[in-house]
Amino acid sequence: MIENQKIKPAHVIGPLGEPLTLDTLPPAGTKRWVVRRKAEVVAAVNGGLLTIDDVCERYDLTLEEFASWQRAIDRSGMPGLRVTRIQQYRDLYERQQKY
Repeated sequence: MIENQKIKPAHVIGPLGEPLTLDTLPPAGTKRWVVRRKAEVVAAVNGGLLTIDDVCERYDLTLEEFASWQRAIDRSGMPGLRVTRIQQYRDLYERQQKY
């Protein structure tokens, strides 16, 4: 039985180096997503604190929306999560892929 149970860590390291727990993550039902909150949720998934399904249900996100946050962080770090800069970072990424 124990091999079927998934062990989750008590905390993970957040995007700013602080420990994140389930209690310190943005509250369920958050509607206003700033860069820091998005990065914290991505860090929680990457660290195993939450699953992608948990995040989508808890925050009423689509899988595509969450995946776009992960891609933005992978490509450009936290600045890539800024909604006002999405096109700028996409263009930069596409130019880098050409060379």
